[in-house]
Amino acid sequence: MSTVFNRENHGRPAAPIRMIHLGIGNFTRAHQAWYTEHAPDAAEWGIAAFTGRRPDAARALEPQDGLYTLITRGADGVSYEVISSLSRVHEAGDLEALLGYFASPELAVLTSTVTEAGYMRATDGSLDVANAGVAADIEALRADPRAEVSTTPAKVVAGLLARREAGSGAMTILPCDNLPENGEAFARVITDCAREVDPGLVEWIEENVSFATCMVDRITPATTDEDRAEVAKECGYDDASPVPTEAFSEWVVAGEFPAGRPRWEEAGVTIVEDVTPFEDRKLWMLNGSHSLMAYAATIRGFPTVGEAIMDEEVRRWVNEWWDVAAKHLQVESDEYRQALLDRFENPNIRHLLAQIAADGSQKIPVRIVPALREEIKEGRLPDGPVRAIAAWTQHLRGHGAPVKDAQEELVKGLVGADLDETIANVLGFLGEDLAANADVAARVKTLALDLVPEG
Repeated sequence: MSTVFNRENHGRPAAPIRMIHLGIGNFTRAHQAWYTEHAPDAAEWGIAAFTGRRPDAARALEPQDGLYTLITRGADGVSYEVISSLSRVHEAGDLEALLGYFASPELAVLTSTVTEAGYMRATDGSLDVANAGVAADIEALRADPRAEVSTTPAKVVAGLLARREAGSGAMTILPCDNLPENGEAFARVITDCAREVDPGLVEWIEENVSFATCMVDRITPATTDEDRAEVAKECGYDDASPVPTEAFSEWVVAGEFPAGRPRWEEAGVTIVEDVTPFEDRKLWMLNGSHSLMAYAATIRGFPTVGEAIMDEEVRRWVNEWWDVAAKHLQVESDEYRQALLDRFENPNIRHLLAQIAADGSQKIPVRIVPALREEIKEGRLPDGPVRAIAAWTQHLRGHGAPVKDAQEELVKGLVGADLDETIANVLGFLGEDLAANADVAARVKTLALDLVPEG
C-alpha cells in the first residue's frame, strides 16, 4: 500500500529558512538543493523556493511539503532519494512572502536560476531600462517599495529595500545561471535597478551584500509521466514532481558569505578563488556542444542528446567544436571531454534537444562566440564554432527544434527574406566584428547549406 508523500511519512523535518531560491525548477532541485541536502549541517539550512515563469512546481510540491524524489540515472543503474531541503515553496507572485524572508535576520543566502534571460540585460550588460517590464517595475518601486513587481532585478531590489528597512544586516547573493561571471553580471543589473529606484540603496548594497559567483553542472531532463509512475512503483508513494538526473554533478563556488552558508564543501562543492577557468570549460565544452546539437542534430532528426551523439557525423561536429574550445581553456580538458562523452551516451538519461534549444539568443553569444573570436584573432576560421552559428541560423528559419526564446520578437526579426539576409542579421546580433567579416559570413552560409540544402 502506498503512503502519503509528506514530511510525516518521509524525509526529515523542515529546516529553518536561511536561504531563498528564485526560479525553482528541475535543475536546482538536482543541484543546489541536492548539495544542501548532503551538507552535514542541512538541518540548519532550509530553502524558501519561488517559481519562475510557471507556477507548476509550487502547485505540485506544496501538497507534499516541498519534498521530492531525486531519480539518479547512472549508466550502471538507477537510485531514488527523498530530498528535504525545500522548507517552503511559493509561486513567483507571492511578493509578501519574499519580502518577509528578505527582512528576516536569519536569511544568509539568496541563490537563483532564472536563466540568462531573467537578468534583463541590455547588450552592454547593464539593466535594460528600456524594457517595458523593467521600466514598469522601477516606476512601481519608486512609488511603493512593497509594490507588486515581476522582473527578477526588481524583486531582488524590493527585497533589499525590505532588508535595509528591517536592519537585518549582511547577506550573500549567489546566482547559479549558465553565463560567465554570473555574480558580476547579476550584481550589475541589481545595482542598476537599485540606482533607478533609490540611489541611496546602492551604498547600502555595497556595504551589506556580497555577490558570489559559481559554475554549475548536472544534466537534468524534464520530468515525465513515466518518471512519476516509476517512483510510485519503486518507492511506494505518489510524487507529483520527481526529478530525473545523471550521476555526475559539479559545483564550483567563489565569494564571501558574511552571514554564513551550508558546509557545501563537505558535500562535494569545490570552493575556489576564481571560478572563471571552470566556467569557461563548462560553458564552452558542455553547454556549447549541447547548443550545437540542439540546432544541428535536430535538423538531422535526432530528438535527444543520447541519440545525437551516437551519430557519426554529429559526433564529428562535436569533436570539431571541442578541438577549438580546448585550445583556449586554462584548466584540464582531456578527462573532462571523455567524461562528457560518457555522460552524453548514458542510456538512462533522455535529454531532449528541444529543451536545450530554448533561448538561443542568450546562449550562443556566451557559449560559442568567445572561442570563435579567439580563433579569428589568431588567423583561423574553424568549422566547429561556425557550424553552431549556421545551425542556429537555420533553426531560426524554422528547421529542427521549434523556436522558443525569451527574446521572441528580436529573434523573429533576425529572419530575413532569404538565407543571406538572415545570416547578416544573425552576425549583426552577435557582434559588429563578425558582421563585418566576409569570410565568416561566407563560411556560415556554406555550413548552413550543408545542413539544409536549397534548390
